[in-house]
Amino acid sequence: MFDKGDYDRIGPRNVPNFIGAPDVPERQKTMIPRTTPTAAATLADAGATARASRTRLMLEAPIAPTLGKLAAPNVLAMFVQAAQSIAEAYFASLLGVTALAGLALVFPLVMLTQMLSAGAIGGAISAATARALGASDVDRAATLTLAAWIIAISFAALMAVLVALFGTQFFILLGGGDETVSAATTYALVFFPGCAAIWLCNASLSVIRGTGNMQMPALLLLMISVISIPLSGGFALGWGPLPALGMAGLPLGVIVAFSAGAFVAIGYIILGRTGLSFRGAVRRINLSIFGDILSVGALAAVNTVLTTVTIIMMTGLVGRYGEGALAGYGLGARLEFLMIPVIFGIGAAMTAMVGANIGAGRTDRALRVAWTGSLAAAGIVGSIGLLLAVFPDLWLGMFLDPSNTVALEAGRSYFRLVAPFYAFFGLGLALYFASQGAGRMVWPVISSLSRMGIALVGALLLTTYAGMGVEGIFAAIGCAMLAYGLIITLAIRHSGWR
Repeated sequence: MFDKGDYDRIGPRNVPNFIGAPDVPERQKTMIPRTTPTAAATLADAGATARASRTRLMLEAPIAPTLGKLAAPNVLAMFVQAAQSIAEAYFASLLGVTALAGLALVFPLVMLTQMLSAGAIGGAISAATARALGASDVDRAATLTLAAWIIAISFAALMAVLVALFGTQFFILLGGGDETVSAATTYALVFFPGCAAIWLCNASLSVIRGTGNMQMPALLLLMISVISIPLSGGFALGWGPLPALGMAGLPLGVIVAFSAGAFVAIGYIILGRTGLSFRGAVRRINLSIFGDILSVGALAAVNTVLTTVTIIMMTGLVGRYGEGALAGYGLGARLEFLMIPVIFGIGAAMTAMVGANIGAGRTDRALRVAWTGSLAAAGIVGSIGLLLAVFPDLWLGMFLDPSNTVALEAGRSYFRLVAPFYAFFGLGLALYFASQGAGRMVWPVISSLSRMGIALVGALLLTTYAGMGVEGIFAAIGCAMLAYGLIITLAIRHSGWR
């Protein structure tokens, strides 16, 4: 400790730089650096405190109320995103049946992008972040964030190149006519070059969810949907000063909205609001960091691709029965896909909670989280399915005039035969999200393979040998959903993620 004598002997220039040294002249004091915290440091400290508190809640608080609190904003945001997809189909219907059929051709690829970026890879990012924080390794969580952005950009570039090279041939393979294929290609050539914005936005939101913060991602997705709906309609139909771009305008509004969302989400993380510090994060990037995401994300992506391939194969089979049948089935398949974001609202919360508890070595609690959330998801989605099985025109009537008899009949047949099995679809998909948090993806992949096999083989048998036509395809889809939910449920019940 310095005293007055020390100061007299060594002089003011050699006094250590701290505020309030005894009898230091005022002029000298002004030359001594002050150590008051910056605004950025204060934000980072507040973010770290909030992040630690959220992790503790996921590990210790009662499961059902905590899961409900985390899932509620996600579910609300997903319903609004579903409204965005509904609005897009409505705008396409205003452009004509050909545009609606073209949207049915490209829609599986669009949903593949959303499911991969937010669900498969996004869920793996969220799970890896949650496991790192559950193990109290904050530095690893920050490094995983950088890896997540690199992975997102790489996947977006790959998808854009593949669609540019093979998109038109793919739409032809699905059975679309010249005008329908042209509409689908027009949409794709705008959407996929811009999908980097979707990938970066969803990767960033997945990191934020992994810290236990569900409110901010939900609010941002609400903002994106609120922006994209009028922009998509405006660019497609020429509202106000916006040009009438037709089919190309539908995806343009979505890309613009997600670009704004990506900017906000990345800024939120970089400014320290998640409590993650990136000092030294670049040096810590290695193969194990990427492996932590991709070891789960790759299998999850396989599961997502299988789900999408199932829809694509069914679209190809339905396409043989004409444009009207394709338009009707496209509306049914769109609602099926819209159940995925609704389940994701609960599944994202499950992924974070399960991941945090697995990271902390609390497997029994992680399993209780999984069953609680999965049964809730099955109940919500199953109720929607039963309602539309009885009253299919509640959905179809929003897009089709009574004069579109072929499309209406196809859509009604779809809901009568498929919608009663939505509960099993919801149960299986929710357990898929829980399995991401646990880092155990083998059984979700097996259940998706089974679903695809049953749907394809069943559809071929029922249409070829039973003469059921398009209704045979729909019956096979329903049976495949039943198998999907039962297989993953029984597997996790028996193995307990051991």
